[in-house]
Amino acid sequence: MAVTVFLLAITAFTLFVFLRDYAYRAAEDAFDRLLAASALSIAGAVQIENGQAVVELPTASLAMLGFAGENRVFYGVSAPDGRLVTGYDDLGRDLPPARASDPSFSNAAYRGEEVRMVTVGRLVATGEATGWVTIRVAETFGSRHELAAEILSRAALPLLALAIVALVLVWVGVQRAFAPLLALENELRARAPNDLDPVRVPVPAEARQLVGALNDFMARLNAGMRTLSGLVADAAHQVRTPLASLRAQAEIALDEPDVEKLRGRVTRIHENAVRAGQLVSQLLMDATIAHRLEAQSASVVAIDALMTEMRQRIDPDLAERVMVRIAPGATAISVAGDRVALREMLRNLVDNALIHAPDSLVEIEVSLVGPDCVRLAISDRGPGIPDDEKSVVLERFRRGASGEATLGSGLGLSIVRTVVDAHGGHLVFRDRPGGGLTAQVDLPAALPAGSKLAAQTASASAGFVPLLLAFALLIGMSDQARAEQRLSNYPAPGTETRQLVIVGTTDTPLFEPFILDFQKLWPDVAIAYAEMDTLPLYREFTAGTLKPEPDLIVSSAADLQVKLANDGFALRHESSATRALPTWARWRSEVFGFTFEPAVIVYNRDLVPDAEAPRSHLQLAQFLARDTDRWRGLIGTYDIVKSGVGHLLAAQDELISANFWRLANVLGTVGVRLYGGSVDILDLLEQGKLAIGYNVLGSYAFARQAANSRLHVVIPEDYALILTRTILIPRTAAHPDVARAFLDHLLSARGQAIASGATKLGAVMQDVPQGRSVAGVVGAPGVLQPIALGQALLVSLDQQRKSRFLQTWLQIVSGN
Repeated sequence: MAVTVFLLAITAFTLFVFLRDYAYRAAEDAFDRLLAASALSIAGAVQIENGQAVVELPTASLAMLGFAGENRVFYGVSAPDGRLVTGYDDLGRDLPPARASDPSFSNAAYRGEEVRMVTVGRLVATGEATGWVTIRVAETFGSRHELAAEILSRAALPLLALAIVALVLVWVGVQRAFAPLLALENELRARAPNDLDPVRVPVPAEARQLVGALNDFMARLNAGMRTLSGLVADAAHQVRTPLASLRAQAEIALDEPDVEKLRGRVTRIHENAVRAGQLVSQLLMDATIAHRLEAQSASVVAIDALMTEMRQRIDPDLAERVMVRIAPGATAISVAGDRVALREMLRNLVDNALIHAPDSLVEIEVSLVGPDCVRLAISDRGPGIPDDEKSVVLERFRRGASGEATLGSGLGLSIVRTVVDAHGGHLVFRDRPGGGLTAQVDLPAALPAGSKLAAQTASASAGFVPLLLAFALLIGMSDQARAEQRLSNYPAPGTETRQLVIVGTTDTPLFEPFILDFQKLWPDVAIAYAEMDTLPLYREFTAGTLKPEPDLIVSSAADLQVKLANDGFALRHESSATRALPTWARWRSEVFGFTFEPAVIVYNRDLVPDAEAPRSHLQLAQFLARDTDRWRGLIGTYDIVKSGVGHLLAAQDELISANFWRLANVLGTVGVRLYGGSVDILDLLEQGKLAIGYNVLGSYAFARQAANSRLHVVIPEDYALILTRTILIPRTAAHPDVARAFLDHLLSARGQAIASGATKLGAVMQDVPQGRSVAGVVGAPGVLQPIALGQALLVSLDQQRKSRFLQTWLQIVSGN
């Protein structure tokens, strides 16, 4: 049973290893295909403009990787001359440039993580030369490991269940199958020590061979016991007579005064001692041979070696009378059997011939009879054996008439017959022409080594070799002049033990309620909050010049936050609060959204009657186009060159709406005024210097609407982009434990109540009972489109794509 369980365990482990290998290879193959598709989509977007390679990164090129998981992604596109077109300039720097369009995969270390990289080429021809544009895309291994683990778990769980069922079935089956063997055990234990009768307990067919082998063993043991008993009886009977004679002769000799008669007595004592010694020797040899034949210790014995051993065991003086002749075809003949038994068989036949034919040679002839039989013929010129005694002399302790006058025990020829029969041979005595006797022994011959070939079978096993991959993406950005930093300090209400530094783009009055509420729970924490614009914050942090160094970064430019995490600047954080977030509001457990803010249209009712106010993006374009002179200089929106939030909203509008460039053209016609933030637009709306604000953050707009009835907020009825302010913990945070606590506080019921209540930022959690939250906005007409955190946001930050987008937008909107 233990062996069965062990074998099942080994089998299960082997299957597990196989499934694990298959799972990882299958996951690699799936991700490699996706990675190659991303690179090929970028390659397909490569164009030649003014003799230079350019590429506008397709949105799907990175978005498709986002569907596969939350890997960090990087990319780079290089011109034939090695010049960076777009992306990360150090990605695959040590790899050779592409020389073919077929994807090639490699593993590498990049920005502190192992990545899977694909390289493809795009052949382009300029007016002067032709060359290959190199496209590289890479991603980290996290999602592929997750997929492999999922495949393995789904395959391993049924395997585990099957193994358990198999073990139970084996256990039950073994118990039932071995029940008859238990009865057999009990039957054997109950037997008397000398009971060697065959076992007759009924057993299943599978155990019959075992019982048969056991019965055969007991039969052999019984035969051996009978042989031993006979040997003991024979020894007791045969040895008693010479010993009694020795004793009697010795007692008479003790009282014999006559020297000559005493000499005769001593002579007879010596003869009886020799006879007794020979008898004991033969009895012991008989027992030895019987044991060896029972043990079946067979080997291949060469005939010439057998002859040599025989000569060494007979009297050297008598050995001169032994002549051996081996036929030419029998020089390499061997016999399969017990070496000792065969040697003693031959020696007994030779001894018997030497004793009974003291004046003649003993001739031994070895010949091959047929292809598989060797014949030994031992001949002498003695008196021979009468025909009626030829069978008698083979019995134990029986001697022929001619042997009565010679010393002997009557065991030698019995031993010869036993050995010949045990080796499957044949023994016969033949009268020799001219007088004498020939003992003829035929034994099965063993063919020389190497004369038989063994068939061999071999099996081959095949393995799986699927591929896998990863991909990564990088974004560089240009920016405008550095914005001023506004620092506010919040001393600890209690005894200060540490200071938490937060750098964010949210207006300080809006973020202050979160800080004060947190300090109620953590009175020993002092907090410094530095307010900055989105692009300067990103630029200074990545350059390492941001002071003070933050423990938390808060920004409404979700794409820039995702890029920071993708480039390895963020710490992971997992808690019950982060896991409760909607999937679109968290990425890699590194970037988290905590507000729910629609991008809205705001108008001044004194300048735009409610009945005329546009309710969608298309209506806004049509409304402005009908009377461009009336609205000239009265429309405001983000300056997407200076504002990261403005660029994010514009990029998403361009992705979703077919009317985006139509609206941009109308905005340019009416002389749209551009601003760095929603607060500036709302201030001018309240003053009546603007009539309509486009893509204003709803959190600010709803707060102003509540305080000023002149302003009205419209959530577009065709679609409304939903932005979430994001927060992350930098890897360089001095107090990451406090930063994690503050992040969880933002997502807690208390923090979300502040977001939906006093600040009007909107709560991202759906179970907030009051104020503005997801549930409150969902009732608005039209489609709500949250800007999901993920790799797709990186597309709009691609240097070349962003540059071309901004140039086109500026040309249309400002005429520059």
